[in-house]
Amino acid sequence: MSFQYIQQLPSPDEIKDEFPISKEMAALKKERDKEISDVFTGKSDKFIVVIGPCSADNEDAVCDYVNRLAKINDKVSDKLILIPRIYTNKPRTTGEGYKGMTSQVDPEGKEDFRAGLESVRHMQIRALQESGLTAADEMLYPENWGYVSDLLSYVAIGARSVEDQEHRMTASGFDVPAGMKNPTSGNLGVMLNSIYAAQHPHSFVYRGYEVKTSGNPLAHSVLRGSNNKHGQAITNYHYEDLSLLAELYAEREIINPAAVIDSNHSNSNKQFKEQIRIVKEVLHSRNHSNDIKNLVKGVMIESYIEEGAQKIGEGTYGKSITDPCLGWNDSEKLIYEIAEQA
Repeated sequence: MSFQYIQQLPSPDEIKDEFPISKEMAALKKERDKEISDVFTGKSDKFIVVIGPCSADNEDAVCDYVNRLAKINDKVSDKLILIPRIYTNKPRTTGEGYKGMTSQVDPEGKEDFRAGLESVRHMQIRALQESGLTAADEMLYPENWGYVSDLLSYVAIGARSVEDQEHRMTASGFDVPAGMKNPTSGNLGVMLNSIYAAQHPHSFVYRGYEVKTSGNPLAHSVLRGSNNKHGQAITNYHYEDLSLLAELYAEREIINPAAVIDSNHSNSNKQFKEQIRIVKEVLHSRNHSNDIKNLVKGVMIESYIEEGAQKIGEGTYGKSITDPCLGWNDSEKLIYEIAEQA
């Protein structure tokens, strides 16, 4: 066999026992989950902003960022719900390079999945404990959900994962909103099929068990742009794109129609400064059309302490080692502008 078995990893329950959360933290998550859920079901007209580093590679810098975000959240909480991005699984298009803290605690060190799972949970707990904000993560590996299910308030299913049946079925068991991104091809039908699947119950094999899920009514779409056959970026955040999505939702039996707009990736062609303009255009479209306002529940923004990106090993504190991000000053200003217009 070509599989080499390195080590047996602890179960989610074992990791949770090693790094438990307090009753106060559990209550805070329950409160946050309800507040966020109400946006997707239409009970609340608050606007969601999922914002933070492209990849959470350094605990101190990530927690520093989230604590800064918490101070802003206190000022805009009547209009916005800020959800920090603490993305610990970083997919790479070619499969090469740094894949996130889950597999590699030190981006310059060796892979160690046990240490990675422990570090991820420790970082998520610390961020929540210090800031009072529950976070979002991308579930690149569906079997990892149990390690952080009591900590996350939002989960994204990525563009390369959304067509995968295991991701769809696992998302049907999440008790928090699952943002299903459009695939890199841009096919909105594929994305909507994934939402339909995630909203319905399924029976399947998961972590060695036969399981049954009840369906996730909070599964929704995330528009992140796409690529044509030549690899060129194609945007899908404009007024016409949002109107089309509303029409496609109306043709399908999907409850709680909702969309979150990813302002980076193919929508910005990874030109991180463009996120500012893109977010403002999305807000303008919402204010121009009630149908779009009812559909678009939030935006995603890649942001860190220092703007841009660096190579692994350069050592700049709070600067992305994967995709380039907005810097803190621009991010803070943008959040306040969102609060004024949302």
